[in-house]
Amino acid sequence: MAKNQTKDAKNKNSESKKPQKHPKSPMPEQHQERPGIEAKIEPRPQYLAPNYKGSDKLKDKVALITGGDSGIGRAVAVLFAREGADVAIVYLPEEQTDAKETANQIEKEGGKSLLIKGDVKDSEFCRDAVEKTVKAFGKLDILVNNAAYQHHQKSLADISDEQWEKTFRTNIFGYFYMAKAALEHLKKGSVIINTGSITGLEGSKDLLDYSATKGAIHAFTKSLAQNLVEKEIRVNCVAPGPVWTPLNVTDKPAKEVAKFGADTPMKRPAQPEEIAPSYVFFASNTDSSYITGEVITLLGGETAAG
Repeated sequence: MAKNQTKDAKNKNSESKKPQKHPKSPMPEQHQERPGIEAKIEPRPQYLAPNYKGSDKLKDKVALITGGDSGIGRAVAVLFAREGADVAIVYLPEEQTDAKETANQIEKEGGKSLLIKGDVKDSEFCRDAVEKTVKAFGKLDILVNNAAYQHHQKSLADISDEQWEKTFRTNIFGYFYMAKAALEHLKKGSVIINTGSITGLEGSKDLLDYSATKGAIHAFTKSLAQNLVEKEIRVNCVAPGPVWTPLNVTDKPAKEVAKFGADTPMKRPAQPEEIAPSYVFFASNTDSSYITGEVITLLGGETAAG
């Protein structure tokens, strides 16, 4: 009996270590209005990372994640909680359904959650979000700037002044506002992690404004890292290729959504759970204490960027 039980345990353990299956392109044709709800995407983006085992890398840390309700931000929130952190997430009012699901999952992982509704384009809101986080949890150790706005346009002439300003205010002004507000509370060993993009390195003909902001984020990361290195606060950036999130389902016609990520060597978009461990790596002083000012690309097999 003992031998059979041991054999069953080994088989179960072996099954749990099998590579996670991820859907390949083509995806189902679909489209949503902005900002998009992850709960309505088919197939649902994978964010639970069942093969990822926490090891207290972020034990007793407090993190604040913008755009933390869905997509990459949600997956990062879940893994941060699995590693021992309490997590506050910033989200737009329209994303309440997704935000609640993320908060529930943070708590299932053993972390405390805090939902902060608002728009990072507003500097006063960013200051308020930081203060609410510190009031709730007593401190702030990790800031993840992740909120983004994206809108494809075929021609420069099609980009309105309003779109240009919205993209910049969300994607780079918001990062600046959050970092500036957080700095008052960050101490030695604290971390800022920014979300960049391959478009910020290679450009994208239909994403002129978005690509420009992502390039700015990469430069902001390197410059802020230099600025804060003597304070022993590290600043790094994750720059993914295509990722299966609401951002892209809202920004493409249904037929193009189906082909999203198919042009990568892996023939599919990344799932959020595949991107999130890189944020844990940058957040953990155990893993990356000597790394600051770095932009890491996650491209599904592409070997050239920039």
